[in-house]
Amino acid sequence: MTKEQHKRYVTIDKANSGFITVKEAAAELGITERQIQRLKKGVSEEGPAALIHKNTNRTPSHALTEGTKKKILSIRKKAGYKNSNFKHFQELLDEHHQIKISYSALYNLLKEDNQVSPKKRRRYKVHRRRKRQEQAGSLVQTDASPYDWLGTGAELNLHGMIDDATGQTTGLYLCKNECMLGYYETARRMITAYGRPDAIYADRHTIFRSPNADKAESVDAPPGTKANETQFGRAMSELGTRIIAARTPQAKGRIERLWETLQSRLPVEFEIRGIKDIDTANEFLKTYIFAYNSEFAVEPEDRESAFLPLDDGMVLDHILCIKETRKLDHGQVFSYRGKKYQIEKSKYSNWLPPRAEITVMASPRIGIKAAYKNMVFEVKPHNDVKKEKPIEEAAPELPADPSTYRSENAWNPREGLAWQPGLPSYKEMMEIVNEIFEKPYGHPKAGVTAA
Repeated sequence: MTKEQHKRYVTIDKANSGFITVKEAAAELGITERQIQRLKKGVSEEGPAALIHKNTNRTPSHALTEGTKKKILSIRKKAGYKNSNFKHFQELLDEHHQIKISYSALYNLLKEDNQVSPKKRRRYKVHRRRKRQEQAGSLVQTDASPYDWLGTGAELNLHGMIDDATGQTTGLYLCKNECMLGYYETARRMITAYGRPDAIYADRHTIFRSPNADKAESVDAPPGTKANETQFGRAMSELGTRIIAARTPQAKGRIERLWETLQSRLPVEFEIRGIKDIDTANEFLKTYIFAYNSEFAVEPEDRESAFLPLDDGMVLDHILCIKETRKLDHGQVFSYRGKKYQIEKSKYSNWLPPRAEITVMASPRIGIKAAYKNMVFEVKPHNDVKKEKPIEEAAPELPADPSTYRSENAWNPREGLAWQPGLPSYKEMMEIVNEIFEKPYGHPKAGVTAA
């Protein structure tokens, strides 16, 4: 019997013996007079045992068994699991081992085993929160985070987009650098799964905004000063999506908090599944965002979505690419990135007038193509071979030492080998495209500008 139970027994015993009234007993114990009457009857019939709860020293039916506790602690020591925070570990137990346990029970179990959650808790700072957008798709925040995502010691950049109204992660894509390819592929995944947003909220990275934009917008700028639109900006304009430039990281705090959560969770998910390369990681990220959203997304204030599908005639591959203007010569040849290309013969290629101004489209998905008035043409590398007048060849002179003599045919190339130097191949063409898309971009203050 506890000290509190003993005190209650003494008071009830006094009430039973008539030493104090029921009202006085109720005031002394801080309970109702009706409760005093019930306890008096119980003590009279059962004695002090009536004041002891019937579940005392009885194991609850939903309590963890010792075997389950040992299994959870052994799983915790495995690779991947030991680096997860307590909440994430609770979800992993349910997903991979079908062990359902409340967070408080798991927390107490791990604390009793002297384990500490790897998720750091910083001192809370008061920030004025910006109200969420009312509709999903009204505003999408985007950014990239450098981190050792695969646990290989190499820093990679994860590109992401998150909806402001719902907190849904709409796309994730991993690259070596923060680059146009990463943002294009992230946008592609968002548009494919959800649609086109009304606006994208990004930092002042040169992928989104020309480094000369501030000069063009300044009050003392000369009349007519313009800043060229970036390739990403041009693609979003074609999709009908505005780009809003943030001035501080705190302004797009929703995606900054997303990185904090993903840096705690994604490396654990990759390690458990044995993912160590970028391609496999990107394939996993296609479906991971839906599991993540089911845990963290919220309902928008207005259930009507502002995401829009692609209009009829819109080809995403022809929008999410590099577009530059070139002129054809009379042989339908044009120069691009130091190489020459020719329009391939087709049903409509003869319609192209000489000196036509075409739009060259390039991306890792489509390679290099040419567009003219809504018609898209395939291109091929062109080798500009100069015609030379034939020269009469004199008979070859034999060397003084016959053992060093080689037949003239010995200098001809073997079958299958390219003998024309400088001939651009398809591989070289794709290397040009990949170099454009995967090169690292910098912020204007770093002195690195976009091409």
